[in-house]
Amino acid sequence: MAERLVVLSDIWGVKKGLWITSYLGYLQQYYNIVFYDIQQLANIDLAIKTEENLHKAFVEGGIDTAVAHLLKKEKKPSHYLAFSTGGTIAWKAGLKGLPMKSLYAVSATRVRLELLKPDCESTTMLYGGKDEFRPDQEWYEKLDIEIEELPGFGHECYTDEKIIAKVCQDLLFSVTGSREKNTKKAV
Repeated sequence: MAERLVVLSDIWGVKKGLWITSYLGYLQQYYNIVFYDIQQLANIDLAIKTEENLHKAFVEGGIDTAVAHLLKKEKKPSHYLAFSTGGTIAWKAGLKGLPMKSLYAVSATRVRLELLKPDCESTTMLYGGKDEFRPDQEWYEKLDIEIEELPGFGHECYTDEKIIAKVCQDLLFSVTGSREKNTKKAV
């Protein structure tokens, strides 16, 4: 039986999320996938969906609403793959008892404000080297988390085909055990 993978979008959800189909295409043969558009989880329905308006809606209650809905919907221990604000939602839900086997968060925003990490077998954090929202080295050391940084990439690195392939390979290797996962820090 395939492992269960819960995927949480970035703030754009499916609206600007054509890139998400690449992840789903790669991973669907190895995982039973459940996908959440975090705008829907957060009950965000804005007339004008600019990045600024979406960010404000998430910070002013949307993240908490999405966490509450995720906790109600997800009862089975699962692996989580989450992007940007989706990573923050998965992180916070994990702190509140979401049954999480692992968390692979790409460009997770706002986790740098957290003082604890979710209780799961493994936590993988991936950021573009130019991502202004990534936590600093001190935060990683305090929480005993390894970070992988991708030189030359910014916040939305997860939409790049090279990064999509890298993340999917990491996840596939973890489920198939065909090759040891690369845990080196990129500089």
